[in-house]
Amino acid sequence: MRLATWNIEWFNSLFDDAGRLFEDGEWSSRHDVTRQDQTAAITAVMRALDADAIMIIEAPDHNGRRSTVRALEGFARAKGLRTRRALLGFANDTQQEIALLYDPDVLTASHDPIGEETGKKGSTGAPRFDGVFRIDLDIDAAEDLVRFSKPPLEVLLTTRLGQTLRLIGVHLKSKAPYGASTPADVMRMAIANRRKQLAQAVWLRARIVGHLAAKEALIVMGDLNDGPGLDEYEGLFGRSSVEVVLGEGQEAQLYDPHARSALGQKIGALHSTSRFYMNHEGRYMQALLDYIMVSPDLLAMGPSWRIWHPFDDPACYGDAALRDALLMASDHFPVTLDMDLGS
Repeated sequence: MRLATWNIEWFNSLFDDAGRLFEDGEWSSRHDVTRQDQTAAITAVMRALDADAIMIIEAPDHNGRRSTVRALEGFARAKGLRTRRALLGFANDTQQEIALLYDPDVLTASHDPIGEETGKKGSTGAPRFDGVFRIDLDIDAAEDLVRFSKPPLEVLLTTRLGQTLRLIGVHLKSKAPYGASTPADVMRMAIANRRKQLAQAVWLRARIVGHLAAKEALIVMGDLNDGPGLDEYEGLFGRSSVEVVLGEGQEAQLYDPHARSALGQKIGALHSTSRFYMNHEGRYMQALLDYIMVSPDLLAMGPSWRIWHPFDDPACYGDAALRDALLMASDHFPVTLDMDLGS
């Protein structure tokens, strides 16, 4: 079985309100890329991945006028993809949904949210991801109310052989300090937003602990938009959200080889899943943001991870068409997990 996670930048902009592809020569929301070319690039990459299921981060929007499922299934149908069934969990208002696109001949999938529903007052522990989490963020003896701007997608996945897996698709994100007018405002807002992201990681970790305690096969996959040494605020809080989600110390832990490699060194070569152009420096920055974390029982099966980086993966680099498609489709690159679940 092959599972993938991929953050597809501005995927939403390729569809009209009816879920139809524009697929024309007009500019996409990606710099210097037409809608037609980005659509072709996404299609080429998905065909190359040949995954049984893809967790799509920044999937097309879902609201009163637009439908994520309609857009994704229409896309798959138009392009002849075998991953032709789409699943959405709790929608959000950021135009960046989390959705699963999968092959119904190989898998069945359902949205299976865990945890209690909350009102505006929220609850502690691990409430449902569309609720409110109460936690003291700044150790002032007063609880803060935390919400997910992009509620994680909880999936119950069943194979043709009846084996079940739990997937949690995530997109944790610390908002930019919009509206800040002074350096002091920038720092204050950045710290507050990073604190909220860490609280979301704590919430997610509480759910993970419950699944691990129940001995359930679990995969957490997506864009954590954070990692060891990524910014200066990690020192302030002592750890990244990646470390929180993986688990620390003597507690049961998830495993991702790229995350563990990054955690084990302070300097040197690092894996990368994204590439961003920095206007103020006139160059590209690379970062490890996308992960597939597995529970101990799945790790024991000897799974294989791959980052489809056009410059770091020899097979991707050697295929000029795939290399160009990866660069054109998004500023993130897919991560895949291959494993043999046996009979």
